[in-house]
Amino acid sequence: MKKWMVLAALCLSTSAFASGGAGHGEAHWGYTGDTGPEHWGDLKPEFSACKEGKSQTPINLTGMVDVDQPAINFSYGEVGVAIFNNGHTIQANYETGSSIEVAGKTYKLIQFHFHNPSENVIEGKSFPIEAHLVHKSDDGQLAVIGVMFEEGAANPVVDTVWRFMPARANSTMVASNETVNVMAMLPESKEYYGFDGSLTTPPCSEGVKWMVLKTPVTASPAQILKFQHIMHTSNNRPLQPLNGRTITE
Repeated sequence: MKKWMVLAALCLSTSAFASGGAGHGEAHWGYTGDTGPEHWGDLKPEFSACKEGKSQTPINLTGMVDVDQPAINFSYGEVGVAIFNNGHTIQANYETGSSIEVAGKTYKLIQFHFHNPSENVIEGKSFPIEAHLVHKSDDGQLAVIGVMFEEGAANPVVDTVWRFMPARANSTMVASNETVNVMAMLPESKEYYGFDGSLTTPPCSEGVKWMVLKTPVTASPAQILKFQHIMHTSNNRPLQPLNGRTITE
């Protein structure tokens, strides 16, 4: 039971990175009205990057530059998860021990969560769902892998997460006697688009390493509708200016 208690506790500590953001308990923000994205930068001084930042996410991925970029080396395990509905997204907190390595640097997988519709778009194309796999290195740098979902066959990892998805905001369910390996949610090809970006929710901190996988995966119409029903509204930040950044592939 200790393992599941730790997982539940992680929902409190890692929810700071939910939906690519931080500090949900620090100030009320949302996706509509007076607390919507156009107002985030004015809600709190710590959120100023939301309006003043020059390397903000999400973006329209276009004009990619072909470079010899490093591969993502995955080391994801079959682990237990705790599913957290923080009112902004559905987040699956991952047990410790899984990571990626990029260009000799290791980033530990903290959690993954979902947006509807996708936050980033590829050549102007939006997708029904985008998953963000949030990683953190020992020196504190964040790296996010974006995974696009298009309508099609049901995704088995999503199916497990959805079965334990709390309907009530600020609530957690531990997937007791269930394990997942998020590797099974990813496409066979791990080629990606890379760019420097930010968290996609307050405080919109910059310096985040972004890697959006080129190949989409699928989710069933029922899976897409269930997420929309639980969230009640779209939870995607509007596209942000590129401001001269290079997108590599």
